[in-house]
Amino acid sequence: MTGLPPRILATPDAEALMHSLTQKHGPLMFHQSGGCCDGSAPMCFPRGEFKVGGQDVLLGHVAGDIAVWIGAAQFDYWRHTQVTIDVVPGRGAGMSLESPEGVRFIVRSRIFDDAENALLEAAGDPARGDAVMA
Repeated sequence: MTGLPPRILATPDAEALMHSLTQKHGPLMFHQSGGCCDGSAPMCFPRGEFKVGGQDVLLGHVAGDIAVWIGAAQFDYWRHTQVTIDVVPGRGAGMSLESPEGVRFIVRSRIFDDAENALLEAAGDPARGDAVMA
């Protein structure tokens, strides 16, 4: 369905880093878990290195074809939220590909307005990992 507000975006700085990481590591993917601390940061992996399953929801794609997945439990909390991946100085404690670069990906968010929520509700839930390949 066209005209839907995107569930996932990326800042220009984050997209530039994604492009650089793609040059080094090949195609990428993200997974956003519902952990605490650094476990709640978006984790960037070579595409296919993180195995998505039926409990993962495809938020969409950033920087062209980089899939962004989120755990189903976290999606239930964030389903009314547009998520933007950004990058900031500093190192996270995770296994994300940007760690050696001295930066880390973070998420920023905003709540969808009533009209956007109505469009998304009418479109139904996004695909899950058991229905879409990463």
